[in-house]
Amino acid sequence: MADPELSRPDLPTVAATATITRHVEVHRLAVAGRQASIARDTGARVCLAWLRTSRFAAAETMATATLTLGPDANAFYHRGWARWSTGRPWLAVEDNKQALTMYHEAGSRAGEAATLNNIGGVCSSLGLWKDALYFFTEALPIHRETGDRTGEANTLTNIGHVHSRLGDRRRALEFFTQALPIQRKIGNRAGEAVTLNNIGHVYDRLGDWQQALEFLSQALPVRREVGDRAGEANTLTNIGHVHSGLGDRRRALEFFTQALPIQRKIGNRAGEAAALNNIGHVYDRLGDWQQALEFSSQALLITRQIGDRAGEAAIINNIGSVCAGLGNRQQALEFFTQALLITREIGDQAGEATALNNIGGMHRGRWALDYYHLALTIVREVADHAGEATTRHNIARIHWEVGDLDQAIQELEHVVDLRRKVDHPELEADVAVLEQLRRQRAENQRST
Repeated sequence: MADPELSRPDLPTVAATATITRHVEVHRLAVAGRQASIARDTGARVCLAWLRTSRFAAAETMATATLTLGPDANAFYHRGWARWSTGRPWLAVEDNKQALTMYHEAGSRAGEAATLNNIGGVCSSLGLWKDALYFFTEALPIHRETGDRTGEANTLTNIGHVHSRLGDRRRALEFFTQALPIQRKIGNRAGEAVTLNNIGHVYDRLGDWQQALEFLSQALPVRREVGDRAGEANTLTNIGHVHSGLGDRRRALEFFTQALPIQRKIGNRAGEAAALNNIGHVYDRLGDWQQALEFSSQALLITRQIGDRAGEAAIINNIGSVCAGLGNRQQALEFFTQALLITREIGDQAGEATALNNIGGMHRGRWALDYYHLALTIVREVADHAGEATTRHNIARIHWEVGDLDQAIQELEHVVDLRRKVDHPELEADVAVLEQLRRQRAENQRST
């Protein structure tokens, strides 16, 4: 699943192409003529329009040109945003720190709050969730103090994003549902799409795929309406994950494949890696392990180049699954263990539970149960119902293998209850296995 998405400050309506072209030429002449004031004003207008439509490379180039005339808070802010969006978080941190200092010195509370939001976003992309929460929480009262309803809604969305990444999806949903009516009331369509996307993401992680698809299907046309290519790719990815959860892997592959060229076109290296990883994962589930390994290996290289630790862990987990499919269990175990260490290091509880489940699958008997029970504690703590059903199913399998039918039946009863709540596509198969175990237990009791 694509990460829940961060919300950026609302941007003015994109100007007509002719107007943008005129501003670009004015900016070029102003830079050449060392007219700093004109360059900063026109550069800010164009960068805002370009950032909204995911023209990150162009925005970075223009902001850099503006900065040749001396320090400027807006140019640092815009360049930091562009660098963050194209997978270079540490450079983005430096730009945003410069912008924050300048906005603070100038008494620009709006600029200060927007930059705090962006620094929080960069921390999120680095997996520094507690740091991200600190910056977002610092920004929220400033938005309220200045009556900035757009900033308030965006920051509520971002706080929800962090809670979701920390695994507390119910808490995340609270913040997203606070943000949505504000976005709609003020007519912030781009922000509304982000929040709809994130609510859909949470429902997906909770295993409620129909609800997830409903919210994501609302988000996608808004993304296209406002020209948010990066957001469009993210929502396409999330819809793909929902179809994967529903068991329609070919349909999932269609959506992931639509997202990949968009990520490449806008220069989003982290998004490109995620798309490659998702395609690889589908091929893994389809049993085409060579294709899976090819896509996942491309993705892993990118995440390591850009320092995306959370993405790296997810991809390593997938490569481990491919190795298991190819029959190399020892190599698979090594990859799963690497993923476990990274997820614990960055505090990614959902990723940690996935790694623990995968490691459990490489063992038998009591060793497997130990890992599954660790995973179960995590998924229950973060209310991941889909993850809980998967983990309990794994536990039931081990008990069945060792002949403990009572415990296996108890676990499968939990699985069926969880999957019945969301009309899971594997519900019918789980019910059939449960009935089989009950009959087997009854026969054993009669024979004794």
